[in-house]
Amino acid sequence: MSVLVIGGDRLGNIKDNLKNSGFDNIKHVTGRRNSDRKIDIPVKMDLVLILTDFINHKVAEIIKAKSKKNNTKILYSKRSWVHMEKVIKEFIDDYKMR
Repeated sequence: MSVLVIGGDRLGNIKDNLKNSGFDNIKHVTGRRNSDRKIDIPVKMDLVLILTDFINHKVAEIIKAKSKKNNTKILYSKRSWVHMEKVIKEFIDDYKMR
């Protein structure tokens, strides 16, 4: 599975936790730079994860619209593995059911 994480300056151990959860393709964009508004979401991306406490509303709106256009699942979470783990587990359970 693949995930695009948007927000946060560094992922730290979150990247390892995502790998342990079954994501083998992990991309990260900080979402802080103006150029991040122009980010393209790869068509084959399974999930876009927005870290809500490290991204501004305008970038989140742009990413949401692009994800919807690509028909890519989008999830929102705080930059804490405790918060992410729950939404990711639900996504993985739904992904396996497809």
